Amino acid sequence: MRLFLIPISTKRALIYARPLRKDLAKELSYLDRLTTKAAETWAKWEEADKGWKMHLVKWGNSVQQRIPYEEWALKSIPSFKTQQKINADHGKTKIDVLFPGNAVRLERIQSVLRTIATERQEFHRKRLTWCLFGAPITAPFGLIPVVPNIPFFYLAYRGWSHWRALNGSKHLEHLVENDLLNPISLPELEQLYAKRASYTLENTSVGTSYSEIAENIEQSSEDQLLLKMSDAKKLAAMLEAPELVLEAERAIIQVSEQIAAAAKSKAEKQDEKED
Repeated sequence: MRLFLIPISTKRALIYARPLRKDLAKELSYLDRLTTKAAETWAKWEEADKGWKMHLVKWGNSVQQRIPYEEWALKSIPSFKTQQKINADHGKTKIDVLFPGNAVRLERIQSVLRTIATERQEFHRKRLTWCLFGAPITAPFGLIPVVPNIPFFYLAYRGWSHWRALNGSKHLEHLVENDLLNPISLPELEQLYAKRASYTLENTSVGTSYSEIAENIEQSSEDQLLLKMSDAKKLAAMLEAPELVLEAERAIIQVSEQIAAAAKSKAEKQDEKED
């Protein structure tokens, strides 16, 4: 397993875990096979041009887009036990963390990853409990013929998602607390962020020293977007992680919307003061 720390804005970052090639050859767990089967079924439903399957797919896709990118990111990290089954040495050797050293200072890597690992644990724990409680209540809907038990499957899916994210967060926290991470600043990432920072931050150019760029990002008073949508494919290519495209695009969209919403709210409050 290898971790990528991708700053999306001056205040927020995406964590993503990519299995090493040898990991992919290992036998999938029962849960992974079940998840793959569900994904294949969903893909077939997406081909429907009418009926309940078409409406269900539209609704389901909109729901997935609203799931926070942080949850998707944590879900990419397998549980500690799962990774140990794949790699018997896991927990004894360090895991590489690739990141842009001119966007996040090396001294802050531990702190940033600890925050990502712990800030949503209680949220996922509570939501998992709620889903486990609610799913059995919706089970009787399965008696209705023709239409699938949508409430049950939705709660089951969200419960699985929160469970997966919670396990991923605990695994990441374990790696941080036990000093099992090996941060590596990747030159290709540094070059990309040098260009993006020169467009975003004042008093910053492509020629600005990397340490100064990182300091300018850290001291930015307001949250500012660092990446463009087109950067998602660039990141996936340089990190050899095709799945990262969707994760990065989702994060960029959500963070940009949050920044825009915060700016709008600030402007409205300013207008109220002036009135």
